[in-house]
Amino acid sequence: MVRLVLFDIDGTLVHTHRAGVRAFARTFAAEFGLPDVTERIQFAGRTDVSLVRQMFTLAGRTPTDGHFQRFFAHYVFWLDHLLSESGGVVCPGVHDFLQELQTLPTPPLLGLLTGNIRLGAEIKLRHFRLWEPFFIGAFADDDEDRDRIAAVARDRGSQVLGVPLRGEEIIVIGDTPHDVRCGRAIGARVIAVATGGSTREELRAHQPDWLADDLSTVEAAEVCAQRLA
Repeated sequence: MVRLVLFDIDGTLVHTHRAGVRAFARTFAAEFGLPDVTERIQFAGRTDVSLVRQMFTLAGRTPTDGHFQRFFAHYVFWLDHLLSESGGVVCPGVHDFLQELQTLPTPPLLGLLTGNIRLGAEIKLRHFRLWEPFFIGAFADDDEDRDRIAAVARDRGSQVLGVPLRGEEIIVIGDTPHDVRCGRAIGARVIAVATGGSTREELRAHQPDWLADDLSTVEAAEVCAQRLA
């Protein structure tokens, strides 16, 4: 039985109409005099900290702790502002799938497994009124590496539930090969949805346990009841 379901955010739960990418660009331009640095970066599936590190490196600057603190202090204000302008949408099937999970006879714990920093994740999900369902989370503040973020999410879920969670008791849901990989890193089963930056063919090549166009085609009761052979 599944006891913990972990969700990616961007491209899985919501589309922000690139508000996060634009907030990165505005922050680098306004605070560090580095325009256009984001144009050379692939954002999908990456962690915020690794993105900032790469952008400074591409600009020929060695990032310090002070650089990271300054960047994220301004990034979250730009993010909130740009979300209010751009709107964005919740991905198809998300509301119904969350409702189905919460109304199962034994509902799993719902959590976040994301490359966003925690405050960035909260700003995005509160904008879409999706923050409240998630009881735990692991974020880029916890680690720069997505696989280790997955381990933090598993351990936090175990703490809340009071038992060490086995991989087969966890489902990770995401829209990129990075999500599939980090789910595998903790032995979890993975639902890959083609609602983000990767095509079905790209996702299929990484062999998720379930592959769907979007969450409207996934039955919560079915995936949570299945056991590994």
